[in-house]
Amino acid sequence: MKAGLGGSPLPWLGGLLAAYLALPLLLFLARIPGSGQRGFGVPGLWAALGTSVESATVSTGIIAVLGVPLAFGLARARGPLAAVAGVAVQLPLAIPPVMSGIVLVYVVGPYTAIGRLFGGRLTGTVAAIVLAQTFVSAPFLIIAARSAFAALDPALDELAATLGHHPLSRFWRVALPLAAPGIRAGLLLTWLRAFGEYGATVVLAYHPYSLPVFSYIQFSGAGIPTTQAPTVLAVMAALGAVLVAAGTARIHAARRQQRPVRLPAPSAPRPGQSRRVGFDLDVRAGTFNLQLTHQATRPQLAILGPSGSGKSMTLRALAGLLGTGVGRVSLDGTAIDTLSPEVRTIGYVPQGLVLFPHLPVWPQVTFGVGADPAVAAWWMETLGLTELAGRLPRELSGGQRQRVSLAQALSRQPELLLLDEPFSALDAPVRSELRLELRRLQREAGLSTVLVTHDPEEAALLADEVMVVGAGRILQAGTRSDLYRHPASAEVARLLGIHNISSATVSGPGRIRAGAVTLAADTGGLATGAPVSWALRPEQIRISDRGAHPARVLDVIDLGAVTDLSLELEGGLRLRARHVDETGFEPGADCRLDLPAAAITVWPAGS
Repeated sequence: MKAGLGGSPLPWLGGLLAAYLALPLLLFLARIPGSGQRGFGVPGLWAALGTSVESATVSTGIIAVLGVPLAFGLARARGPLAAVAGVAVQLPLAIPPVMSGIVLVYVVGPYTAIGRLFGGRLTGTVAAIVLAQTFVSAPFLIIAARSAFAALDPALDELAATLGHHPLSRFWRVALPLAAPGIRAGLLLTWLRAFGEYGATVVLAYHPYSLPVFSYIQFSGAGIPTTQAPTVLAVMAALGAVLVAAGTARIHAARRQQRPVRLPAPSAPRPGQSRRVGFDLDVRAGTFNLQLTHQATRPQLAILGPSGSGKSMTLRALAGLLGTGVGRVSLDGTAIDTLSPEVRTIGYVPQGLVLFPHLPVWPQVTFGVGADPAVAAWWMETLGLTELAGRLPRELSGGQRQRVSLAQALSRQPELLLLDEPFSALDAPVRSELRLELRRLQREAGLSTVLVTHDPEEAALLADEVMVVGAGRILQAGTRSDLYRHPASAEVARLLGIHNISSATVSGPGRIRAGAVTLAADTGGLATGAPVSWALRPEQIRISDRGAHPARVLDVIDLGAVTDLSLELEGGLRLRARHVDETGFEPGADCRLDLPAAAITVWPAGS
């Protein structure tokens, strides 16, 4: 059974509350035209309105200047002191306003140290009203702004740091603009709460009258008729504040609309100087301990490993995002581990297509400190982004966003480019295109890169040197050709994408027994009966009428350029073969295989 509009009760439930909130105001405004004495001529009305507007505006300004930094700090701080501060700023919401006024009397009353500085007259001024309004209204901004800051993606702050921006710059250029909608909402609530404040004000500053205090005095002395005017003025003031806030939001939204962008004449970056990274890292995160020591011998290094092996943590340590106490980091032997990320001149492309959501493409690409506009324009042109210069990130495809990230990092002409799974979120055609594009840039622009990936094909394509990691340790490192031809263990072979890894025992010198099948292989002097792991690449299996091993075809997968076959040998041993030429086999067909001894790699079990 459907309930409410569109099968949901939510519109009805929301409509009931909206009607309850709007009905009293509508009934009040409907009676105004027929009323006689409305109170517009009562002396002091307009002065009270001016006092409320002035004091609410001043208190909101004070709260904005002090409350936004406080909210930013509370959103990021951890520990008991931050928790106590978080509770303290919310207490004025829980204390009844009259009690808030009583509390403030003990601070700024006539007989306090502060009160005596003003000759006991502070509580008879607009300043006292501001103090009362600030106390009861500040939590509205602080809570709203704190929530807005806490919702920001920490990766944006880290990205800005790697682009050379120091903490204050990151606050002004990243955190503040992104949290602006929440801050504007908090400022609106703060002004409205301050404008309507009565309890604390009447205790702390009975004179001069604010509009709420004036209204209560009129109600006490003459009843409802003369309170209509101040109520109308309060409604109009609140409506004006709401409209101003809405207009401000529209202006900000309009500024973010696409606008034609004229790029400067492009200029190619200076030829890159090959850099070789070295590191000796020891980082703990909970129970996980990353311990990696390596000195690269080539300018393009790939770090290959499964999820949770410490790849991204390694890259963050190299960028300086984990602080300066994680171990030694160097470029061509020059230590940089004592430098903050803002001054390491290292480009960083984080995982997940991270871009500043409030900036169009051109400001994104030139966001880095010291970014050369002419070089940025060259990268825009090289990466096919020129026509997208005015678009926001939400208006870009995944491939376009990845290109923007690359251009953004490269526009500063960094000494080293760090790439964290840069193509993992893209579909296969775009991923393949961008891989080849990055490989071309590595060669043509002399880019020195450290690539983090779980894809062995990507590592082989984009690196001359590969380091395989697992559980925070190096499993094997070396040149691309050495690593892929001679994996040090079965675990490394699996991570390199090598198929047909199985277990066996040494049945004699140069022979292993895998189930019911005996294979010739280099056993490296292992004792007879020793358990081993072995592997044979699919492309090295030959199907031949004179093959030594009978097999049955289980499945045939035509991949266009190649054909994959799933094969079962005697005793249930299963292997995967890959051929460029059409085999002509169908599932269930019999065949014979050659398994060359020179192509079989054997490792001791558990290695």
